[in-house]
Amino acid sequence: MLREIKPKNARSKRALEKKAPQVHENPRTTLFLRGTSSSQILQLAMTDLVALKRPFATKFTKKNEIHPFESATSLEFFSEKNDASLLVFGHHSKKRPHSLTFVRCFDHKVLDMLELYIDPESFRTLSQFKNKKCAVGLKPLIAFSGTPFESPTQTKYTLAKSLLLDFFRGQEAASVDVEGLQYMVHISAGEEIEGEPAPQIHLRVYLIKTKRSGQKLPRVEVEEMGPRIDFRVGREKMPEEAAWKEALKKPKGLEPKTKKNIETDIIGDKVGRIHVGKQDFGNLQTRKMKGLKRGRGETDGDEETLLDEEDTEEGNSPKRERR
Repeated sequence: MLREIKPKNARSKRALEKKAPQVHENPRTTLFLRGTSSSQILQLAMTDLVALKRPFATKFTKKNEIHPFESATSLEFFSEKNDASLLVFGHHSKKRPHSLTFVRCFDHKVLDMLELYIDPESFRTLSQFKNKKCAVGLKPLIAFSGTPFESPTQTKYTLAKSLLLDFFRGQEAASVDVEGLQYMVHISAGEEIEGEPAPQIHLRVYLIKTKRSGQKLPRVEVEEMGPRIDFRVGREKMPEEAAWKEALKKPKGLEPKTKKNIETDIIGDKVGRIHVGKQDFGNLQTRKMKGLKRGRGETDGDEETLLDEEDTEEGNSPKRERR
């Protein structure tokens, strides 16, 4: 059974409320960990990825004896302790050289993970590109190229697209200023050919520059900013169906409220239906006329002056008395 933590003071209560599920969650924080053995290329790659993820990134330098695909207990502990839903674990060995494992958690439990191997020959760091760098905390443009990312079935490449999209997404925003779009992350993969090795995933980061074009719209150019990383796809752990369904569930506060009695006709016009209560015609204001006014001696009831039957038969009408 899970032990229920009860806050002892107001400070711990606020900390527990901050970690509790919310309608609008905070931006995803990524935690970078390293294994017992690491390489220089792996450390440089993790440093550059931290620079792209700032300020939503935390890097640990201490070595950890973790084997993600054998036991994920340590990763779940670090995720809950640091309130991080994304983890990047770096490990180097002869069998799996320059390995980066991207891990995604839901409710501080490992949801899915993917292992990517860095190609040391094509790797280039941020510092090797001598140009201006983008500002910290900006949202990038993200582009995916290649048919492996568009597969209808769940594969390693569709998992890589989902993980990398969550990794580079950053803080959610309803609208973005055009001047804030300073760099672009482009991820591509070649065609899968039967009998040949799986295609590599190419990660490129470009700086977006706008120049004068003599027209209203500027001329847009891109310049490679770094880092340049080519990945080979390794082991993967697909999410369980029940956990994936629970992770995609939207809270009630985010669902759009449907307006009642509002429809759209065939033409496309919005038509509304209004329900009016029962009308009381007794108090209805009508047009005022002199002939409809009551006299001083008349009552509210409908009283009529009846004539005698004899007078009506003879045709005599009542005479008016003179005063």
